[in-house]
Amino acid sequence: MPKLPVISGAKAVKKFERLGYFTVRQGSHVRLIINDPNRLPLSIPLHKTLKPGLLSDLIKDANLTIQEFINL
Repeated sequence: MPKLPVISGAKAVKKFERLGYFTVRQGSHVRLIINDPNRLPLSIPLHKTLKPGLLSDLIKDANLTIQEFINL
């Protein structure tokens, strides 16, 4: 199983946007939604690094595997 990458919130937002998510609101967190019933809305904090548990939850909410996320 691939290891979770250590990335910033901004980089995570860019990866999810490549998947088709788009920003609906931004402040200290970026709120992303997608027109796909299999993928949940995401709220990503704009931190320098995301904690592994949070990144893992975001990847699961987007209905992705870790490898699919890395490949984005």
